[in-house]
Order: sequence, then C-alpha cells, then structure tokens
Amino acid sequence: MFGLGMPELVVILVIALIVFGPSKLPSLGKSLGEAIQGFKKGIAEEPKNNVTTNQKGEK
Repeated sequence: MFGLGMPELVVILVIALIVFGPSKLPSLGKSLGEAIQGFKKGIAEEPKNNVTTNQKGEK
C-alpha cells in the first residue's frame, strides 16, 4: 500500500489523533470512507450525455 509499513501508519494515526482529537476521528473516517465510495461509484457509472441547447437550437 504505497510503500507504507506498519510503523509509518502508526505514526500517521498518532499525528491524526493529536491534530483532530479522539472525538473527531470516527466522523472523519466515516466521511472519508463515504467520499471514496462515491468516487468509486462515479467512476464505475457510464458517463451521461447532458447536451443542453439554447433557444436557437445551437449546441
């Protein structure tokens, strides 16, 4: 996972705990997970063609 080992992940977690505090970490993790899930869902869906035209019929 990006060349990060267990010691590096522990250091990152400790820094996040100090910066955000123990009460904010669960909500931060939840919002990050939802954002990643939404990004993956957006990539998996086929793009929609939303071509809008003005009153003269030009694109």
